[in-house]
Amino acid sequence: MKSRKSSWGASSRKFKMKDVFCWITLGLALWSSPLYPQQKKPDDAAQILILHRDLLQAHLRNDAQGVLAAEPGQIVVVSRGEVLFPSKAERLAQYREYLADAEFSEYRDLIEPLVRVSQDGTLGWLIVQVKIAGNQLDGQGGKKAFDSVWAWIELYEKRDGRWFRVGEVSNAKPSGS
Repeated sequence: MKSRKSSWGASSRKFKMKDVFCWITLGLALWSSPLYPQQKKPDDAAQILILHRDLLQAHLRNDAQGVLAAEPGQIVVVSRGEVLFPSKAERLAQYREYLADAEFSEYRDLIEPLVRVSQDGTLGWLIVQVKIAGNQLDGQGGKKAFDSVWAWIELYEKRDGRWFRVGEVSNAKPSGS
């Protein structure tokens, strides 16, 4: 009986050590590789930031096509208490009209944009605060100066390796604040 117990105990200890080694190996393998395919790349946030900066530059150039360059056919726009789903053609017409009468002296970030990308690398967002100043034609040949601060969130989605702006939520800082 004694020898049986000893050999069972020895065999049991070997099994446990082998088991522990397997669990440690499995744990390290799971810890070092995610359970879902990780597509996030280090330059994703930089690409989104470039798209935002291109948007600012397009405003300064009064370039409606440039403003919408990163947008697919339709986006969601949340502003002034409304949720809208304008087509790219509708937005292009609005921007052409708006930019035709605008002269910007400033269109710049007041704070460093905050950019985040989802773990799987398919969604991203950017939060900004932007100073906008210049003149707007008043329809009667005169110009009206404007100077405002806006904050907004740009929502991005990666499709076939390319980032698209698919939504925006914006608001203006009240005058005198």
